Amino acid sequence: QVQLVESGGGLVQAGGSLRLSCAASGRTVSKSAMGWFRQAPGKEREFVAAISRGSSNTNYQDSVKGRFTISRDNANNTVYLQMNSLKPEDAAVYYCAASPRFGLARNDRNFYDYWGRGTQVTVSS
Repeated sequence: QVQLVESGGGLVQAGGSLRLSCAASGRTVSKSAMGWFRQAPGKEREFVAAISRGSSNTNYQDSVKGRFTISRDNANNTVYLQMNSLKPEDAAVYYCAASPRFGLARNDRNFYDYWGRGTQVTVSS
């Protein structure tokens, strides 16, 4: 059973930075496309960023382009989301997801088979 555990969330002022981590069991990260999604209260879960299995491609939601960076460390079976210039509208629970079936950096949550429990990001204005 694949397990994903997110960490690194917290409270930050607008304009600040956070780095989220997603630790995976087994060799999940090296075998999967990985993604980050987020869900704010009263809203649907939305795509944030993804990285393909071979790390050759990344994909970002338009609102985070130039501010967020997704990366992976296969040796440590971890995926990261570096978030800079945070805005109040970035506040949400952030979820890590793994897609071992599909190697592409998809923005569709239906392509991801495994999910973490999320980490809360709060941005004060």
